[in-house]
Amino acid sequence: MKEINITTSFTIFDNLKELPEEIQDLMNQAVDIRKKAYAPYSKFRVGTALLLDNGKIVLGSNQENAAYPSGLCAERVAIFHAGSVYPEAKIVKMAITAASDTNPTTAPIPPCGSCRQSIAEYEIKQDTPIEIYFMGEIGEVYKSSSLKNLLPLMFDKKFL
Repeated sequence: MKEINITTSFTIFDNLKELPEEIQDLMNQAVDIRKKAYAPYSKFRVGTALLLDNGKIVLGSNQENAAYPSGLCAERVAIFHAGSVYPEAKIVKMAITAASDTNPTTAPIPPCGSCRQSIAEYEIKQDTPIEIYFMGEIGEVYKSSSLKNLLPLMFDKKFL
Protein backbone atom coordinates (compact mmCIF):
# COMPACT_ATOMS: atom_id res chain seq x y z
CA MET A 1 0.00 0.00 0.00
CA LYS A 2 1.13 3.54 -0.78
CA GLU A 3 -0.04 6.88 0.42
CA ILE A 4 0.14 10.18 -1.42
CA ASN A 5 -0.28 13.64 0.01
CA ILE A 6 -1.66 16.41 -2.16
CA THR A 7 -1.24 19.99 -1.02
CA THR A 8 -3.11 23.00 -2.24
CA SER A 9 -2.64 26.62 -1.27
CA PHE A 10 -4.71 29.77 -1.48
CA THR A 11 -4.06 33.45 -1.03
CA ILE A 12 -6.58 34.94 1.38
CA PHE A 13 -7.63 38.58 1.23
CA ASP A 14 -9.51 39.95 4.26
CA ASN A 15 -12.02 41.78 2.04
CA LEU A 16 -12.63 43.19 -1.42
CA LYS A 17 -10.59 46.33 -0.74
CA GLU A 18 -7.41 44.26 -0.33
CA LEU A 19 -7.69 42.91 -3.88
CA PRO A 20 -5.79 44.50 -6.76
CA GLU A 21 -7.97 47.15 -8.43
CA GLU A 22 -8.51 45.03 -11.58
CA ILE A 23 -9.81 42.15 -9.47
CA GLN A 24 -11.98 44.45 -7.34
CA ASP A 25 -13.65 45.60 -10.55
CA LEU A 26 -14.10 42.03 -11.75
CA MET A 27 -15.57 40.96 -8.40
CA ASN A 28 -17.87 43.98 -8.30
CA GLN A 29 -19.23 42.97 -11.71
CA ALA A 30 -19.77 39.45 -10.35
CA VAL A 31 -21.67 40.95 -7.38
CA ASP A 32 -23.86 43.02 -9.72
CA ILE A 33 -24.75 40.06 -11.93
CA ARG A 34 -25.32 37.86 -8.85
CA LYS A 35 -28.17 40.16 -7.88
CA LYS A 36 -29.85 39.33 -11.21
CA ALA A 37 -29.66 35.55 -10.75
CA TYR A 38 -32.84 33.56 -11.25
CA ALA A 39 -32.96 31.53 -8.03
CA PRO A 40 -36.62 31.19 -6.95
CA TYR A 41 -36.11 27.65 -5.57
CA SER A 42 -32.79 27.62 -3.75
CA LYS A 43 -32.78 31.35 -2.85
CA PHE A 44 -29.02 31.04 -3.42
CA ARG A 45 -27.63 33.53 -5.93
CA VAL A 46 -24.27 33.21 -7.64
CA GLY A 47 -22.51 35.63 -9.95
CA THR A 48 -19.41 35.13 -12.05
CA ALA A 49 -17.24 37.49 -14.06
CA LEU A 50 -14.55 36.22 -16.44
CA LEU A 51 -11.65 38.28 -17.74
CA LEU A 52 -10.53 37.03 -21.15
CA ASP A 53 -7.12 37.54 -22.72
CA ASN A 54 -8.73 39.79 -25.35
CA GLY A 55 -9.78 42.20 -22.59
CA LYS A 56 -13.48 41.27 -22.73
CA ILE A 57 -15.41 40.55 -19.55
CA VAL A 58 -18.11 37.87 -19.67
CA LEU A 59 -20.73 37.62 -16.94
CA GLY A 60 -22.95 34.81 -15.72
CA SER A 61 -25.53 34.21 -12.99
CA ASN A 62 -27.20 31.00 -11.92
CA GLN A 63 -30.44 30.15 -13.72
CA GLU A 64 -32.73 27.70 -11.95
CA ASN A 65 -35.58 25.63 -13.33
CA ALA A 66 -38.51 23.82 -11.71
CA ALA A 67 -37.47 20.77 -13.74
CA TYR A 68 -34.33 20.27 -11.67
CA PRO A 69 -31.51 19.76 -12.73
CA SER A 70 -32.27 21.70 -15.90
CA GLY A 71 -30.85 24.92 -14.44
CA LEU A 72 -27.27 26.05 -14.78
CA CYS A 73 -24.68 27.48 -12.40
CA ALA A 74 -23.26 30.98 -12.89
CA GLU A 75 -19.76 29.70 -13.64
CA ARG A 76 -20.96 27.46 -16.46
CA VAL A 77 -23.27 30.15 -17.88
CA ALA A 78 -20.25 32.49 -18.17
CA ILE A 79 -17.78 29.86 -19.40
CA PHE A 80 -20.08 28.45 -22.06
CA HIS A 81 -21.02 31.95 -23.23
CA ALA A 82 -17.33 32.90 -23.50
CA GLY A 83 -16.61 29.65 -25.35
CA SER A 84 -19.36 30.28 -27.88
CA VAL A 85 -18.84 34.02 -28.46
CA TYR A 86 -15.02 34.16 -28.08
CA PRO A 87 -13.88 30.62 -28.98
CA GLU A 88 -10.23 31.60 -29.45
CA ALA A 89 -9.96 33.66 -26.26
CA LYS A 90 -8.41 32.32 -23.09
CA ILE A 91 -9.95 32.79 -19.66
CA VAL A 92 -7.37 34.62 -17.56
CA LYS A 93 -9.22 35.35 -14.34
CA MET A 94 -12.54 34.37 -12.81
CA ALA A 95 -14.40 36.07 -9.95
CA ILE A 96 -17.21 34.21 -8.17
CA THR A 97 -19.52 35.45 -5.44
CA ALA A 98 -22.51 33.79 -3.77
CA ALA A 99 -25.25 35.03 -1.47
CA SER A 100 -28.30 33.49 0.14
CA ASP A 101 -31.65 35.25 0.36
CA THR A 102 -32.22 33.56 3.73
CA ASN A 103 -28.93 33.85 5.66
CA PRO A 104 -25.67 35.77 5.27
CA THR A 105 -22.82 34.05 3.43
CA THR A 106 -19.60 35.23 5.03
CA ALA A 107 -17.34 32.31 4.10
CA PRO A 108 -15.78 32.08 0.62
CA ILE A 109 -17.90 29.76 -1.53
CA PRO A 110 -15.95 27.81 -4.17
CA PRO A 111 -17.36 26.41 -7.42
CA CYS A 112 -19.38 23.19 -7.18
CA GLY A 113 -18.06 19.91 -8.60
CA SER A 114 -19.80 20.25 -11.97
CA CYS A 115 -18.43 23.75 -12.39
CA ARG A 116 -14.94 22.63 -11.38
CA GLN A 117 -15.05 19.98 -14.10
CA SER A 118 -16.23 22.55 -16.66
CA ILE A 119 -13.53 25.03 -15.64
CA ALA A 120 -10.99 22.19 -15.85
CA GLU A 121 -12.01 21.48 -19.44
CA TYR A 122 -11.26 25.07 -20.45
CA GLU A 123 -8.04 25.28 -18.42
CA ILE A 124 -6.80 22.12 -20.15
CA LYS A 125 -8.02 23.30 -23.58
CA GLN A 126 -6.23 26.63 -23.31
CA ASP A 127 -3.14 25.14 -21.65
CA THR A 128 -2.83 28.07 -19.24
CA PRO A 129 -4.05 28.36 -15.66
CA ILE A 130 -7.15 30.33 -14.74
CA GLU A 131 -6.84 32.45 -11.59
CA ILE A 132 -10.01 31.96 -9.54
CA TYR A 133 -11.18 34.40 -6.87
CA PHE A 134 -14.19 33.45 -4.77
CA MET A 135 -16.11 34.90 -1.85
CA GLY A 136 -19.46 34.82 -0.13
CA GLU A 137 -21.61 37.91 0.13
CA ILE A 138 -19.08 39.67 2.36
CA GLY A 139 -15.82 38.83 4.07
CA GLU A 140 -12.71 37.05 2.91
CA VAL A 141 -11.81 36.43 -0.70
CA TYR A 142 -9.82 33.33 -1.64
CA LYS A 143 -7.53 33.22 -4.64
CA SER A 144 -6.58 29.96 -6.31
CA SER A 145 -3.79 30.16 -8.86
CA SER A 146 -5.51 27.58 -11.06
CA LEU A 147 -8.38 25.14 -11.21
CA LYS A 148 -5.92 22.28 -10.71
CA ASN A 149 -5.36 23.72 -7.23
CA LEU A 150 -9.09 23.21 -6.50
CA LEU A 151 -9.31 19.85 -8.28
CA PRO A 152 -5.87 18.24 -8.13
CA LEU A 153 -6.95 14.85 -9.49
CA MET A 154 -8.76 16.16 -12.56
CA PHE A 155 -10.61 13.91 -14.97
CA ASP A 156 -9.77 14.92 -18.52
CA LYS A 157 -9.54 13.64 -22.10
CA LYS A 158 -6.37 11.65 -21.43
CA PHE A 159 -8.51 9.11 -19.55
CA LEU A 160 -10.87 8.56 -22.50
